[in-house]
Amino acid sequence: MYSIHGAKAEKIESVTFMELDMVESDLEEILRNSVFMLCDEEESMLIVGRQVKNERNGRSDLTAIDNNGNVVLIEIKRDRRDIENRKEAFEFQAIRYAASYATIKSTDELVKKVYAPYIEKYRNEYETSELTSYELGIRKLNEFLERNGAVSSFNNKQRIILVASEFDDQTLSAVAWLNSNNVDISCFRLVPYKINSDIYINAEKLLPVADHDDYYINFLDRSFPAVIKTKKDITRRSLPKIEAMLTWGVVREGDTIVAKGKGDEAILLSNGNVNVGGQELSMQTWLKELFGWSSVQTYVFAIHKESGKTLSQIREDYMLQVGIED
Repeated sequence: MYSIHGAKAEKIESVTFMELDMVESDLEEILRNSVFMLCDEEESMLIVGRQVKNERNGRSDLTAIDNNGNVVLIEIKRDRRDIENRKEAFEFQAIRYAASYATIKSTDELVKKVYAPYIEKYRNEYETSELTSYELGIRKLNEFLERNGAVSSFNNKQRIILVASEFDDQTLSAVAWLNSNNVDISCFRLVPYKINSDIYINAEKLLPVADHDDYYINFLDRSFPAVIKTKKDITRRSLPKIEAMLTWGVVREGDTIVAKGKGDEAILLSNGNVNVGGQELSMQTWLKELFGWSSVQTYVFAIHKESGKTLSQIREDYMLQVGIED
């Protein structure tokens, strides 16, 4: 994301939901009220449930009906760490919930089990009416299906939408494979930005795409050094930024960053910015000012003084090491 100042653009670095003190339930509430963030231009959705519980105590985050009459399961994780710390895979958790929704055979059943309790919980959001939550749910659901010509196709299939600020490769690989086998499952990445006191979120659909193979994780070929294949995978998509490197512990707050070929130094801060002569700047801004270029490959031209390596080398070494262990 970029902000415009006259004829110049300034890059705005993303933040994390953790830095914004936002938890999964906050994202759930945002999407409950703004599910259009996950919709295509020609798509409509009606939210009918939140934290719906099945007979085995599994809870689905958000439930919706789309304009084709499909039940849509929206499962949310704040970030990659939340995904990887779960004992059960993100996509498998969602599949289990979708299987429960496949048992619903009528609009009456959906309203009784899901939509009416939802309306009851958020009754203040609906117009004043003498109708019960069940009656109001039946009326709204039937009207939605009728207007979209989806009465006859109600719940013929179930869709899954996974939402997170970052996905691990295992999840993306599994979702790509499910897509190729005709399972309707999508991945949306929500990336937050903070400008002054305002928070902005960029919603990006990662999957499905035409070429699923790009997301598959291949087996290691033991006849060649494993790092060859892993290195290709690392450079294929956007790489982790300095915030992740600080989390990994490969660089630390207070370390010295040197501009390659310049010798100018800055001190790394805990948020990934640098301190230059008492002024806090993003690393990109600092390097752009030094080199006088329109854009600088930050991680190539920033050298970690303590190790003598560029940030790019440090990041690649760590990711290759993790890849070999996996």
